[in-house]
Amino acid sequence: MAERISSVQGITPVERVQQVGRVEPVGRGQFGAMLRQEVKVTEPAISFSKHAQSRAAERGIQVDDALMGQLADSVERAQAKGATNILAFDATRAFIINVPHGRVITTMSQEEMEENIFTNIDGAVLLK
Repeated sequence: MAERISSVQGITPVERVQQVGRVEPVGRGQFGAMLRQEVKVTEPAISFSKHAQSRAAERGIQVDDALMGQLADSVERAQAKGATNILAFDATRAFIINVPHGRVITTMSQEEMEENIFTNIDGAVLLK
């Protein structure tokens, strides 16, 4: 009446699948670090608000890859210190940046920096 079923080729026994599919637990904080690393690869590190774009154009501030790299570096250094809104500046220009969003809020030229007081910032970073 009943015939014995032999093993079917191409199907892996359940025990092997469970061992191969086992995922090692990730240590505390490692997942976040891995996620941040992946996000940096796929998203731009820094962006300009529309206001900052128009101010940069009005004030003759050239936004190029070198500047974007300097601003991204400033944001990373500020994140490491826990800052949320920073002034990133050099001798000729200044940028107010919201660190958590990596967004430049506004820009200023050298002439405007001489007469302004910077408020609502919790850090300053000298551009390298």
